[in-house]
Amino acid sequence: MTSTAQGVGSLDAAAVAAALDEADCGTVAGDAGRRAQYSADASNYRQIPLAVVFPRERQHILNALRVCRRLGVPVTARGAGTSTSGQAVGPGVVLDFSRWFNRLITLDPRARTATVQPGIVLDDLQRAAAEHGLLFGADPSTHSRCTLGGMIGNNACGSHSLTWGRTADNIVELEVVTYRGTVVRLGEMTHAEIDAAVAAGDDRGELIATLDRLAQRNLATLRTQLGQFPRQVSGYALEHLLPERRFHLARALVGSEGTLAVVLSATVRLLAPPPARTLVVLGFPDAGAAADAVPALLRHEPLALEGLDRALTDIVTRPGTRATIDTLPAGRAWLFAELGGPADALPRQAAALAGTARQAAGCTGHEIVTDPARARGLWRIREDGAGLATRLPPGPGGESGAEAWPGWEDAAVPPDQLGSYLRRFTELLDRYELRGAVYGHFGEGCLHVRINFDFTTEQGTAVFRAFLADAARLVAAHGGSLSGEHGDGQARSALLPLMYGPDVLALFEEFKNVWDPDNGLNPGMIVRPLPVDENLRVSPHRTPLPLATVFPFHADDGDFAKATRRCVGVGKCRSADHRGDVMCPSYRVTRDEKDSTRGRARLLYEMPQGEVITDGWRSTEVRDALDLCLSCKGCSADCPVGVDMATYKSEFLHHHYKRRLRPAAHYTMGWLPLLARLAARFPRLVNALTSSRLAPALKRLGGIAAQRDLPRFADRTFLTWFRRRTPQGDGRRGPVLLWVDSFNNHFSPEVLKAGVAVLEHAGFRVRVPDGTQCCGLTWITTGQLGIARRVGRRTVDALAPAVRAGVPVVGLEPSCTAALKSDLPELLDGDKDARALAGATRTLAELLVHDAPGWQPPRVEGRSLSQTHCHQHATAGFGDDATLLARMGIDNTALDSGCCGLAGNFGFERGHYDVSVAAGEQVLLPAVRSAAADTRILADGFSCRTQIAQQTERGGTHLAELIARALPPAGSSAPPAPSLLPTDKEHTRD
Repeated sequence: MTSTAQGVGSLDAAAVAAALDEADCGTVAGDAGRRAQYSADASNYRQIPLAVVFPRERQHILNALRVCRRLGVPVTARGAGTSTSGQAVGPGVVLDFSRWFNRLITLDPRARTATVQPGIVLDDLQRAAAEHGLLFGADPSTHSRCTLGGMIGNNACGSHSLTWGRTADNIVELEVVTYRGTVVRLGEMTHAEIDAAVAAGDDRGELIATLDRLAQRNLATLRTQLGQFPRQVSGYALEHLLPERRFHLARALVGSEGTLAVVLSATVRLLAPPPARTLVVLGFPDAGAAADAVPALLRHEPLALEGLDRALTDIVTRPGTRATIDTLPAGRAWLFAELGGPADALPRQAAALAGTARQAAGCTGHEIVTDPARARGLWRIREDGAGLATRLPPGPGGESGAEAWPGWEDAAVPPDQLGSYLRRFTELLDRYELRGAVYGHFGEGCLHVRINFDFTTEQGTAVFRAFLADAARLVAAHGGSLSGEHGDGQARSALLPLMYGPDVLALFEEFKNVWDPDNGLNPGMIVRPLPVDENLRVSPHRTPLPLATVFPFHADDGDFAKATRRCVGVGKCRSADHRGDVMCPSYRVTRDEKDSTRGRARLLYEMPQGEVITDGWRSTEVRDALDLCLSCKGCSADCPVGVDMATYKSEFLHHHYKRRLRPAAHYTMGWLPLLARLAARFPRLVNALTSSRLAPALKRLGGIAAQRDLPRFADRTFLTWFRRRTPQGDGRRGPVLLWVDSFNNHFSPEVLKAGVAVLEHAGFRVRVPDGTQCCGLTWITTGQLGIARRVGRRTVDALAPAVRAGVPVVGLEPSCTAALKSDLPELLDGDKDARALAGATRTLAELLVHDAPGWQPPRVEGRSLSQTHCHQHATAGFGDDATLLARMGIDNTALDSGCCGLAGNFGFERGHYDVSVAAGEQVLLPAVRSAAADTRILADGFSCRTQIAQQTERGGTHLAELIARALPPAGSSAPPAPSLLPTDKEHTRD
């Protein structure tokens, strides 16, 4: 037997990429950036590939395998790269099916089947099936980005496999190709069909004959050692070769982790969901007590029975999710039981299940959830578990939350053994002085846990190795499986001898050799395994380059490398659907890993490693990957592990261009606050120039997209107007400091004027900072952090006396408000006044809802659509705005649109226009165009309003303007009558 995995290190990456490119294999990438992006999945492991191939059609896959076979290069098939066991990374060629080989081929609603290419995302299949009232049964928490090919590789399950089965249970047929190029179509087979295939005498017949003989020789082993409970996923699923299982070769390949064949297409079974569902949440004193209750609850036949403990929920900091958690039933662990059936029967079923739970020892309470929005919020906690659990809450001694890792995150035992296993497992953690947050599919005995292994030291790695061995023995003693749905991969393959005897392991080896005698497909997984502590992503043998930073990165102990490894690869940033999240607008447009938060984090992580990315802060690969990052801050709120790519980008650009010539846009857009002050002296002249025949040349010189219209400067700035006016109102609530941002001050002073009117009507005495202040945002986003620091220091000093006196600061431009709240305290690390300013800063809605008791906004009749600015989404959310709009009587629809696409300087910069507009066209711009004429378009962000104005025939209105127009005339004592929302034409005349 030839092991093609050997000698890969001697192959030249450029030569391999060139050979693949010449052979028509689709898009081939062998550059350092691509290889770095695909060096890791969601596991502890890292292998830098020689090349990455993006096939567009079936023939590209066949051609790529032919080249790899000729060169002796191993192949790793990859979907979304969310594997937690290391089976989606390899040292040879990675085939990424997710980008282009991802079509729905056919869907037959009568037969309830669909045929798909392996790169299709599960949610895309679900959306197509839902049009016919159907769905695919397996639904892992990564459903928004995982692919069917990856699910087939791991035998993915998800929350509802308790009722609807694993991926294997829902596979009808597979078309696959072996490493040697044999294409076969596989499904279930009768004895007669086996005989007919063998008689054909071709490659397919020889393969089936060999596998039939293997099964017939080992019937007793297959029946007694494999397939003993649903979540026994470790190893190969050879039980499907049994005659009573109809010799189902397709299902036998499910869970083989890409080690046997490459999937070309899959025909899957679809099913009809119940007409209605309800959720019952049950509280328990600890996870062990919750596990003990599972067998009795299973008698109620729930669709799903999920568990999580307080160690997981304590990690959550996002305000909306935190508020949901705080209303859970009392306890330190919870079960989520979902029931399905006719709507009129569900209350009775839910009450019965709750009654059974109350009889269980230690049940601390329950809630029958009837609000769909609350149910979605609760499920979101569970879905984000894999990301949340990578940072543990502070320990009992007050030590900071440690990094937590997979490795033993997927063991499963029969459900009646779960309580015993969980207690023994907790004792094992204690013995090794380790901690972990437990959650998972309690109804099927499958536990997920991330553990605070220390991979940075030899001792920590030795503990990891010893702990895994002891944990494997523990799960085997409970009749369980090392893997319950994530596969063995490099994390657990070497531990299989602790679960299976020599006879089963020999069968696995023989099965592998039948399919892949050259060991060319994903070597080192399941058979002939790699050691569990080899190829670790974080290793004591690889010391990252020390990198001094401007931002303090306190949450990561001041270590930039540690900050970049926050990304563990769960890939939520690759979700294409808009579900109230912003992350990641550039990926949603390009569908390219390079343009995802994860892809950028991978490159930034590799930068201090100094292997594939070798020029540190000067790296052009990292610069190019960051180019389409909009600095929207969406990931800082939406990423389960809190990756903040906007900050990472600013830090990188600061060092990359230090003492070097920058792009022109860094000077024009980065220095906009200062340039705007100069332009304010001659606004009409500047406007005439920027709209004249010289405009194209000015844009070229300034690095600005030719397609963009330049905003017009106001004839008079807000500050000029304000300092000449007489205050209105009684000021009974005391002073408030209105933050005068550069955008509204110079381009749309009517917004700030409206803010003054509203604040005075609410009883505040409006003041503005002395001089002309700036939050420094434009310098931060362009990585000019030295200047940003000086500007920020000046601002903090100017505002400090008012802040110390308890005066709130209210901002009307969300990006600047967010900068005051989050960026300045970090940039001016240790400055108490900067931290105080952050605590004193409010949005207009926050101030009016929380700091103006008794004030009633004017009643306004009508409808509105609202676009939440990305930075507001990340730092404050839209909750207070929604409250205020409801008090005004406005029927508002908050768009799940994500980023508008303009994002400050991004959409104005040359080379970004197409992506900028495409981001807006996904939801926002079509929604604006289709809105009724009397529907007001609310957008507080200057960027959002500019994008709307330049790409549609509508205009955007700031919340302050909406309120101000409905206020009674100054000095009037009569309450205003309900007013209608003004039209866009009225808005334009203001």
